[in-house]
Amino acid sequence: MLTVSVKWLKEVFPKVEIDTSQPPYVFKCQLYDLTGVPPERQKIMVKGGLLKDDADWATLGVKEGQKMMMMGTADEIVKAPEKGPVFMEDLPEEEQVVALGHTAGLFNLGNTCYMNSTVQCLHSVPELKSALSNYPSQKSSDLDQTSHMLTAATRELFNELDKSVKPVAPMQFWMVLRKKYPQFGQLHNGVYMQQDAEECWTQLLYTLSQSLRSPSPSQNPDTTKELFGIELVSRVHCQESGEESSETESVYSLKCHISQEVNHLHEGLKHGLKSELEKASPSLGRSAIYLKESCINALPRYLTVQFVRFFWKRESNQKAKILRKVDYPLQLDVYDFCSDDLRKKLEAPRQILRDEEGKKAGLKAKVKSSSSKDNDTKMTDVEGPSNESVKSSNSTSGEGGSSGKESQLTGIYDLVAVLTHKGRSADSGHYVAWVKQESGKWIEYDDDNPIPQREEDITKLSGGGDWHMAYICMYKARAFPV
Repeated sequence: MLTVSVKWLKEVFPKVEIDTSQPPYVFKCQLYDLTGVPPERQKIMVKGGLLKDDADWATLGVKEGQKMMMMGTADEIVKAPEKGPVFMEDLPEEEQVVALGHTAGLFNLGNTCYMNSTVQCLHSVPELKSALSNYPSQKSSDLDQTSHMLTAATRELFNELDKSVKPVAPMQFWMVLRKKYPQFGQLHNGVYMQQDAEECWTQLLYTLSQSLRSPSPSQNPDTTKELFGIELVSRVHCQESGEESSETESVYSLKCHISQEVNHLHEGLKHGLKSELEKASPSLGRSAIYLKESCINALPRYLTVQFVRFFWKRESNQKAKILRKVDYPLQLDVYDFCSDDLRKKLEAPRQILRDEEGKKAGLKAKVKSSSSKDNDTKMTDVEGPSNESVKSSNSTSGEGGSSGKESQLTGIYDLVAVLTHKGRSADSGHYVAWVKQESGKWIEYDDDNPIPQREEDITKLSGGGDWHMAYICMYKARAFPV
């Protein structure tokens, strides 16, 4: 066994043993232990040049006590981690929610799935959560006590859902909801009855529309109307007398009427915007049939569509359900249902959207030629009134976000939530919410059990059997900042 000294940088390692029965690679491994320089980086000078890994010691003439020189850079010393591994269950609950990618479920307190599914859908609207977080604890003088209590309970429930990974019991919210709207407190044989989710949705939005009003002129005075309100302009015509009038109204949802001819949401919405009504005719001096044809005159940020699946069945004295399959899209374009004035306002932002989508697809944006001056002028005229409606603090078109950012709508909407019903009657069966997360993933909120779902399965909730079928769809507007 030979011993040599090895010099590396400014260090000298005396009496390093060499086992000549082993290849030089073993010697290099010894030096790695001493210096931290990996064998492949070591350059050791010997007789005849550099020491190779498989050289024969007998031919190298290495002598006892010989001084050898090595060059090479050591590996960086791996530092011990400052923090050990952290498991999800050890994180604070708010961080667990972020890591999990979705918020908590809601315990069923006894036939409260209609309420739970409504809350989960509306909870997915960040602008509504923002408005609620700014809601004062002190009741305003023009608001009744139960409306204030329900709004405050909604705010607290939304906050609890955001901070918890474990299911939440919405006890306070449920108590106040029943106090404000006693119909949700109906009992049958001592048990709370199932209720209609659409009625719960409508009543809750109505309450929020009363309470989330800003007295400040710099803010939109009606947040709920801005987010969900749809302005309809209608032509009311009596064929018998020739009388004609127009009227304007604000609603919180479009109705998809279902008949034998309706196979798609688009067809059902078209039917829903036409109706017959009987009222007194001044010229005839008696009741007459009037045809009411409506179109959209202003759009919201979140478009709610209700599938009119339930009707009152006199024979059984209860609400019966239409099981017919009605397909609905992930992307909904309502341009065809808009008034001429609104269509003009939508033309410019829709062109921007087409150009952006063209760029993403690798296509060139539409090139304007000198022969299209008329068209350019038309687009400029369109942008003017559209911007005015956006900047107006009390804009009925709802084109200003509650966050204060101004934007233009396109009339194109993306599906973000579906509330489904399983069963044969509105007052029985089971309601579930299917909500799209900010990450783009879909979660099925079956009361206290959140279940990840694939996007392609969401549009399969279209009916045609006893499985879950869409009852309410909520779409989010595609908009461009001004």
